[in-house]
Amino acid sequence: MRNPRTAKATALMKSSEPQQTSTARPSMSIYSDMGLRRVVIIVALANLAYFFVEFAMARRIGSVSLFADSIDFLEDASVNLLIALAIGWSPRNRARVGMLLAAILMAPVLALLWTAWQKFNVPTPPEPWLLSLTGLGAMVVNFGCALLLARFRHHGGTLTRAAFLSARNDVLANIGIILAGVITLQWSSGWPDLIVGLAIAAVNVDAAKSVWSAARKEHLLPSA
Repeated sequence: MRNPRTAKATALMKSSEPQQTSTARPSMSIYSDMGLRRVVIIVALANLAYFFVEFAMARRIGSVSLFADSIDFLEDASVNLLIALAIGWSPRNRARVGMLLAAILMAPVLALLWTAWQKFNVPTPPEPWLLSLTGLGAMVVNFGCALLLARFRHHGGTLTRAAFLSARNDVLANIGIILAGVITLQWSSGWPDLIVGLAIAAVNVDAAKSVWSAARKEHLLPSA
């Protein structure tokens, strides 16, 4: 199954192709464009807000999985903001922002890997109840974002569909965090949190690489 985050990056490049007129695409009127822009801005703000919540909790209880998932929220906030901007921006400007986004995403990923290495040496368990409750909150946010994006997933372009699939699949990662908290409650081990965190981190690294690759290809396209 194709990674939806890779699909988001590929769609950044595809979205630069010349668009048909509104008469050739009656399903995407100016009103649906406005509706899409409003929804992705709401989704971006929701992801950004929960990034701060989850990042603060990750630092408080020393959770690798929450740290990794907070980076995921930051990435989703950035990508949805790019969708809103891409509606009116030129391909080259989108490419520049995309490459900047990829570079920005790698900084917290490196910090995450350093945190994971420290936890690997001393795998102290995070507080299980706070871990599960924060994961539950993340699941609610992602589920709500998926519902908002669902209306546009078939006619809002490949990037919008990828954003919907990403939010939907993020719910599964949040379930993993909740289960890590439950297992930690039973066995008082730091390994479940570490394993889930590394799995989420691997997806984030792949996303940053894909965004950079797609943005470079888009930057090489001739200007309109």
